[in-house]
Amino acid sequence: MTDNRRSITFNSADNPFGKVPDHLLVEIFVRVPISDWVQLSCVKKQWANLFREECLWHAALLRSFPLAGHAKRWPGPIPRGLSKRRYTALYISKHIFSLDELDEIVGHTYLFLKEHLEISTMPPPVGILHGTIIDQFISCGKSRDKAHELASQIWLAVIDNLEENEQTFLLLKRLALEGDVFIPYPYSRSQKVQWRVFEKLFTDFHDWFNREDYYDVLACAKHKFLPIPSTWLGY
Repeated sequence: MTDNRRSITFNSADNPFGKVPDHLLVEIFVRVPISDWVQLSCVKKQWANLFREECLWHAALLRSFPLAGHAKRWPGPIPRGLSKRRYTALYISKHIFSLDELDEIVGHTYLFLKEHLEISTMPPPVGILHGTIIDQFISCGKSRDKAHELASQIWLAVIDNLEENEQTFLLLKRLALEGDVFIPYPYSRSQKVQWRVFEKLFTDFHDWFNREDYYDVLACAKHKFLPIPSTWLGY
């Protein structure tokens, strides 16, 4: 009952807070923790619309990441996008990756890979996605070693943050069974990334297998890794 009364009060035309102009609301909202933004956007339609506007995200970007305004545009296939995209990328870079220095392109690359794996019904082959990531980092001035390291970190983070559903199971199974193609360093895929794919399949998704698929993936695991953990055995 209290929540309903509070909602009615917020939406009342007589409430002074309901008459605050948008530019002041933006200054208030960007000072509120991001964890509360979804709830705020549900209070009234005006606020929901504001959270879709470029002005709010631009203000939030400059307040939370003041150096973002001085960042140079980069070459390569992964776009930077508008303020909301940039804010999300920087937030991901800060909170998911333990980097010595905040790096916006890391967050953008995470979004690029996650969206291709989660949303696309027919994602490009892993080699194309991985090569795009490596090329992006090299075009931004990263060394070959650093490009390889960052690409591996991003793959691991994306794999660990995929939802546990049928689409993810089918995706991981495809990644596990995808044939190895010899490509030179730094374009070669990390062993840690390949291991994590099989590890998630044989632990988080073990019960999703039918017998035939299980033995196909297990045979592939034995070919790639010796020895394999006993926890992967036993259909």
